[in-house]
Amino acid sequence: MRLAIVKLSALGDIIHASFLPQMIKNSIKDITIDWFVEERFSEILKFNPYIDNIIPLKLKEKNKLQEIKKIFRYKNRYDKVIDLQGLLKSAFISKVLGESYGFDKNSVREKIASFFYDKCFYIPYGENVIIRNFELAKHSLNLDIKKDALYSKQPSLFYSKTVEKNIDNFLNPKQKNIVIIVGSSWESKIYPKEKFLNIVKKMDANFLISWGSKKEKSSAEYIANNSSNAKILPKMSLDELKALIAKSDLTIGADSGPTHIAWALNKPSITIFGPTPSWRNTLQSKINVVIDCKKEINPLKLDKKDMCIQNIDENEIIQKAKRLLLC
Repeated sequence: MRLAIVKLSALGDIIHASFLPQMIKNSIKDITIDWFVEERFSEILKFNPYIDNIIPLKLKEKNKLQEIKKIFRYKNRYDKVIDLQGLLKSAFISKVLGESYGFDKNSVREKIASFFYDKCFYIPYGENVIIRNFELAKHSLNLDIKKDALYSKQPSLFYSKTVEKNIDNFLNPKQKNIVIIVGSSWESKIYPKEKFLNIVKKMDANFLISWGSKKEKSSAEYIANNSSNAKILPKMSLDELKALIAKSDLTIGADSGPTHIAWALNKPSITIFGPTPSWRNTLQSKINVVIDCKKEINPLKLDKKDMCIQNIDENEIIQKAKRLLLC
């Protein structure tokens, strides 16, 4: 069987689906899996032995003609296509590629997308995003797998061995190494740098601060310049970031793609949630825990101006971090 997975963006959403190729190949032996993804996120999938081909697309560019031609080169190449994105553009791509499967009109983000699928399934939009991916793949491929498998999954992200040596230079073998992710996609999802600084000062650990933008770098510099046990990292590629998190003891950050890398790698993490629902945007385990604003949040009506994350007590994060470091 030839299978295509269509999950174009965003970084965190791709990470939340990264376990699927492994799960599918463990159930179906004679299968090849290709993944269609936005080029800027394609590095997160690289070196995955369960993905046969990664097909990067540049659908964000103004001139999309070349990309559309590229898609049509794969027309009807696949026996089945699973659209995990649920948007009109991803549904169109899926229809071109082969027999397409997706969410039905009552559980898809853009209802019109469901009309492009050869077969669609009702999986509530308010369900946990990881479980939604699991259920869609399970129904599309008639897999006999229970949800419990998600809690015993193997690491689902991989990195090149060539970056390991550089990563080792940042680690302290005599201390616990904790990665801090200071940024996120919305201002209201970012945990205050002052509170991150308090966490750093109150813990005996080697803190490594990751950043991706100028504003994030400024926050990282603030923390590093006002503490003795925090280092600001150089700007890292996704491959380097995967390796860093894999070799560190704990990752702390907001609801963002880089933080969710820890879940995919089966590494301890604390994800701090503000205006997004923690119960939907990650899957908790003994080593992957969340701290949120303790309020009801409707995933269909997110308030990007809700700054409740600023009220989360850093001492609660410290307490959870110390417990995780004992695991």
